[in-house]
Amino acid sequence: MTVQGSAAKGLDYQPCYYGTSKNLFRGPKQRLRGDYIACLGSTETFGRFIETPYPGLLEETLGLPAVNLGCQRAGIDAFLSCSSLIDICAMAKATVIQIMGAPNMSNRHYTVDPRRNERFLRASKQLKAIYPEVDFRDFETTSDLLTGLARVCPSRLHQVRQELQTAWVARMRTLIDMIGGPVILLWASDHAPYSKEDGGTICRDPVFVDRAMLNAIAPRAAAVVEVVAKANDIASGLGEMVYGPFEVQAAKEMLGPVAHRWIAAELTDLLSGLLEIDAKPQSLDVSLQLLKAGATAA
Repeated sequence: MTVQGSAAKGLDYQPCYYGTSKNLFRGPKQRLRGDYIACLGSTETFGRFIETPYPGLLEETLGLPAVNLGCQRAGIDAFLSCSSLIDICAMAKATVIQIMGAPNMSNRHYTVDPRRNERFLRASKQLKAIYPEVDFRDFETTSDLLTGLARVCPSRLHQVRQELQTAWVARMRTLIDMIGGPVILLWASDHAPYSKEDGGTICRDPVFVDRAMLNAIAPRAAAVVEVVAKANDIASGLGEMVYGPFEVQAAKEMLGPVAHRWIAAELTDLLSGLLEIDAKPQSLDVSLQLLKAGATAA
């Protein structure tokens, strides 16, 4: 593996479709027969710049196919709007749901593209009333929108955040209930969930999701796994990532392969017990021991 890509071509993600969704997921495409694990989420689950993201590592350790339903920059709407994706998760032995940020979904303040959830389409009358001086035609993505509104008046952005947080909890509950089978919630980030008082920022993923929101949906899940990657873990994994010369900053914003090994190890322990599977002996145990030792020493 080399920094700045594999012969400047980057990784072959073997993009594929599942069900009737028009979103591209990471391949190789799995045959949805027999027992399998479903991994649903956004860019981290997709595993951008990573040769073997945590769904692939899970497949190796559990001996079960792991369907990677990670879609880059996706929000909850990308999955709730497609019944066939819900069916794929419902038929799985278990489903891992990466906690996704709150902005990339339609709500009472604005509408996003139903397929590419990061794309901002239009503001509602309510949002225009909150920010009457803003020309919403200037924004292409939800990130652009929130950053722009924060510059105009951060105190008014609190109303938008409250709406997003309320909608996020309601939709996550719906998503978990629709899947029906065992669901593992995965918090994978460079920080622990904020307290409700802190509220989070518009810069750190998963945006606007705090501890109170996780607590509100946790009773519907079989378990919650939290992996917080430290800065040195992220930096040390850069040498294993595959990216082009113009993707350096984007690569630095990913959690990286060290964190993915940690995620896979935590999920392997949990799922092998939950599903009564004998996990294969693997190097993830060593990686997890080293990571935990580092965390204890820090």
